[in-house]
Amino acid sequence: MDPPRLLRHDADMKPTVVITETLAPACADWLAQHAEVVWRSHEDAGFNEAIAEADALVVRTYTQVDADLLDRAPRVKVIGRAGVGLDNFDLPECERRGVPVVYTPDANTQAVVEYVIGLMLDRFRPRTALSVGAEAAAFHAMRKTEVGVQLDQMTLGIVGLGRIGKRLGKAAHAIGMNVLATDLLPEAELRKAVDYPFTFTDHATLCEQSRIVTIHVDGRPENHHLIDAAYLSHLREDALLINAARGMLVDHAALAEWVRGHPDARVVLDVHDPEPPSADYPLWGLPNVTLLPHLASRTDTALENMSWVVRDVVRVLQGQPPQEPAF
Repeated sequence: MDPPRLLRHDADMKPTVVITETLAPACADWLAQHAEVVWRSHEDAGFNEAIAEADALVVRTYTQVDADLLDRAPRVKVIGRAGVGLDNFDLPECERRGVPVVYTPDANTQAVVEYVIGLMLDRFRPRTALSVGAEAAAFHAMRKTEVGVQLDQMTLGIVGLGRIGKRLGKAAHAIGMNVLATDLLPEAELRKAVDYPFTFTDHATLCEQSRIVTIHVDGRPENHHLIDAAYLSHLREDALLINAARGMLVDHAALAEWVRGHPDARVVLDVHDPEPPSADYPLWGLPNVTLLPHLASRTDTALENMSWVVRDVVRVLQGQPPQEPAF
């Protein structure tokens, strides 16, 4: 991060925007043309001093925007979330205080969809590289043993048909997969938003009929530990379960117990609760579990898309309505 700067609020100065985590360079440079930019981590000793003088904040995943933070930032007129999920925001409190929140809800959709499809292929299309100087016997042995299963022979169950779920379903249908989906929204409303066939069903049926189950629901409190022991009991013995949404959606202790009893199943978790996983995380070391460091949205394009939240931050500071308000 840049070194700390002295913050002043003279009438003729640009507004001050504090960036608490990372931001794409092009977006930070653009913001600097419209505001005084201060980089200050939410973990830094000078954080309170910085936000006390800030007109706006730009945060990502790990800065908690709650009543305590808002008390320490009395001048803030808008807060930008450079990302999609708003789990780290107390939105009712922001709304109560009249502090607009802006975000980038579609910024990483394509990145996550590609990532999830890649995880499916990792599981079902083995592709071990040849070792240097591999002889004919090794070459032909690998061709006999590394035999995969085509995705178009499988049913994909999508838990949550929001932006990511919808686009993933479209990609899966294009590949030739049978798509099942479940969501809080009514089936008729969901069908208006997609142009491919899918079967709308309940959670139990989705789990029982899907070789692959992938989770894409939001972080509302009701979804905490959605994937619990009862939910897992409906999964197929050979299921692939993917969570690239939120760690809090899964009861990890229940999942660890389930995978120990289902050696043919596979689990891939890109998100965890907490992050990074603690030393006593019950899923460490299990042979049929892959733990990844929250990479689904980590593409150059997605990171820049998320960082362009600064445009809405400046709009609000200039008295204009934002394009992507959180409420």
